[in-house]
Amino acid sequence: MTQPLVITIDGPAGAGKSTVAQSLAARLGLTYIDSGATYRAAALKVLEAGIDPLDELAVARVIASTEVRITTGDGAPHVLVDGQDVTARLRTPEVTLAAAQVSRLPEVRSKLIEMQRAFAQGRGVVMEGRDIGTVVFPQAQLKIFLKADMEERARRRLKQDSHDSRVASIEKTAYEIGRRDQLDSERKISPLKPAADAVEIDSTNLLADQVVEQILALAEKRSLGDPRRVS
Repeated sequence: MTQPLVITIDGPAGAGKSTVAQSLAARLGLTYIDSGATYRAAALKVLEAGIDPLDELAVARVIASTEVRITTGDGAPHVLVDGQDVTARLRTPEVTLAAAQVSRLPEVRSKLIEMQRAFAQGRGVVMEGRDIGTVVFPQAQLKIFLKADMEERARRRLKQDSHDSRVASIEKTAYEIGRRDQLDSERKISPLKPAADAVEIDSTNLLADQVVEQILALAEKRSLGDPRRVS
């Protein structure tokens, strides 16, 4: 039996992972999964429960009894926590900070990695994040590591967060991204790094569609057959 196609897209903030992964999944008829949404969902549940995001035992107890689902019924991803759609509440500064904190807790990370793997059971997926090719799906048929130079990444993030008045300049945004890169790369559990067999693509001077075309070409070159027929 043909195994469902799993494509992983890892990389730092601002490299274009989300845009590329969503477009690629749509082109292939696969399910798009943002692994970061699981950490944000967990962080939201923890904050609403009034728990310190650094209290590993308390956080773990909450996560153990929390159901997180990602649906794409209308073509757009929706994150449900215990049956409630919380998609619109996952991008606040408070949730972003708490997500970074809970993602460093070993027991929590183990639970959420298990959850992320369950999303791909019996179906093809394009999953993006920071440790998908190295930890979540080390046997994925195709692994991509997206990167871009710091100035371009900061410009993209600044544009994405233009509604946030606290984001004042490319310099400030670059500093924030650089700090997150350092934290993600130096953490002991699931550090941000390319998988040994990942294909690195520099998206600095590329449009998202150009990156998608490169990935489709790689899928065909690697004898995965016609990727549009793998599910």
